[in-house]
Amino acid sequence: MLQNVATSKARINPSYDPHWFNMATGGSRITRGGFGLGFRPGLEGLDASEDSLIIQGEDVSRVRKKLIRPCENGQTKVVDYGQQCILAMAKDQHGCRLLQKIFDDGNPQHVQTVFDEVIGHVVELMINPFGNYFMQKLLEVCNEDQRMRILIAATREPSELVQISLNTHGTRVVQKLIETLKTRQQINLVISAIEPGFLALIKDLNGNHVIQRCLQCLSNEDNKFIFEAAAKFCVEIATHQHGCCVLQRCINHSTGEYREKLVSEISKNGILLAQDAYGNYAVQYILELQIPSAVSKLTSEFKGNYVHLATQKFSSHVVEKCLAVLDGQTRSTIIRELISATHFEQLLQDPHANYVIQTALRVSEGPLHNALVNVIESHKAVSRNSPYSKRIFSHKLLRRGLKALHTVRNQTE
Repeated sequence: MLQNVATSKARINPSYDPHWFNMATGGSRITRGGFGLGFRPGLEGLDASEDSLIIQGEDVSRVRKKLIRPCENGQTKVVDYGQQCILAMAKDQHGCRLLQKIFDDGNPQHVQTVFDEVIGHVVELMINPFGNYFMQKLLEVCNEDQRMRILIAATREPSELVQISLNTHGTRVVQKLIETLKTRQQINLVISAIEPGFLALIKDLNGNHVIQRCLQCLSNEDNKFIFEAAAKFCVEIATHQHGCCVLQRCINHSTGEYREKLVSEISKNGILLAQDAYGNYAVQYILELQIPSAVSKLTSEFKGNYVHLATQKFSSHVVEKCLAVLDGQTRSTIIRELISATHFEQLLQDPHANYVIQTALRVSEGPLHNALVNVIESHKAVSRNSPYSKRIFSHKLLRRGLKALHTVRNQTE
């Protein structure tokens, strides 16, 4: 009879698994997906012929009525046979939603009942495609003692919390955990667990978000380990796809000596970072902040190298940023260095430097602008047919500058 019911279920629901059906109706322990899910005998409250199987999440409202029963005092409770399948529900698409709805009732007894059933499986749930949502909700509604027990379970093994943070699903739970930390003991436990894996986290697609959540939710003093490690491994982090983004967040969230150290390390390696695919963003960020000591250090490094930097794919963006955000004296230094280049016509024809020249045309004024226009015009014959220099010669600022020059010359004559 049981086999016939299971067969009919499979026809109605293609994703239906008879092994799950067997467990939900009092079957024996089986292993699925690498995890052993032990079930105690019988869910007597559920009729095997009903369409509402807890594991499949069908007819959630009816299953919810079976899980939660009213008490004599007017309150509700999670019935005993509901506890037997809570772990499996937490890892099921529909089951985890049902458990989250139970949490929404705000009944601490319900939370405790569910908590007692899953506390031995928190790591397994954190990295589960559906279990991670259940764990995030549990962290929102649990009390401090329960949160501490979850944290202890997730940090019992060395580097366990780091490995969870690197997981696509686990990173969400760890971020939620950091958001909900309340006590000094909890904060210290998280810091000691993730500090050894700082580099792995900051350079990982998932893990870097855990570091960023620390920056957002913890105090500057608690984030001291992040700021110190970021300064120590500044170049390695700045030249990494994910690391360069987090490094900018570190600068943004840090203050005092921590910020000064980070800015100093980036400025000290300005030439190297400016030419890197990701490091150039860190340098541009520092330039935008316009911290006098950092700007002075960077511009002294760049001086005499602007022509070379302008012809490089990534550092050309840094030169443009210098022209756009720094003071008139620095702009003048850059533009005069470009004008004095031995082969200026090569800059006009360069796939990267031509953009620098266009920016120089846009930001320069007065005699300096006229000098730049004059030099460009003098190389018109050999450069105007280049696909890159065409952009410069068609630039309206150049045409306006040439018109002004011709007017001045005519008046002089």
